[in-house]
Amino acid sequence: MRGREGTRIRKLYQMHSERTGVPWKRRHYKAGDPYAVGDDLNRLLSAANAALYGICHAVIVGLGASPGLGFVHTGSAISFVLDIADLYKADYTIPLAFDLAAKGLTEERDARTGLRDLIAENRLLGRIVHDIKTLLAPDESTRIPIDEDVNQLWDEHSGAVAGDVNWSGTEDLVQPGMGDQHIAIIGPEFDPPAGDPPHTP
Repeated sequence: MRGREGTRIRKLYQMHSERTGVPWKRRHYKAGDPYAVGDDLNRLLSAANAALYGICHAVIVGLGASPGLGFVHTGSAISFVLDIADLYKADYTIPLAFDLAAKGLTEERDARTGLRDLIAENRLLGRIVHDIKTLLAPDESTRIPIDEDVNQLWDEHSGAVAGDVNWSGTEDLVQPGMGDQHIAIIGPEFDPPAGDPPHTP
């Protein structure tokens, strides 16, 4: 999937290069110092993408989701941020960087303020909130049908059981004072190791 996304993005770079007349060779990026390498266009892309990552990160944590919960990107504390930001680069940061370079506006600040203006004009924050909620908790009209044969869990006593079912039993997972939007995660009970006095609350 990431390979296909890379191919799509490379085609977008070439398309915007032809549209604006700004030469494009390849993406240059140095981890930890994204503005140290590449030409003006690469530095504009890095600055705009960094700003977009920050905005997506803020929305994700504001909604209570985990920034590290990656679906396409993995192995990073911000994998989910990278996944979500990739949904908007083609419409925001890539055309913006080429447009700014074509006008000779090549400062990092130009990329940040340009992105800020585009986000306000197109009301992107609301779209990000909607997209994340749809991805993580789709309503019935957008839910993808589940293949019952594939969506099964293994229970050590019963064997295969249906997924997408709350198997918590009769325990009340909603604790007093937590509200109806939170649940308590209850782990297995363990016997204390031999020789340790029993724990008393």
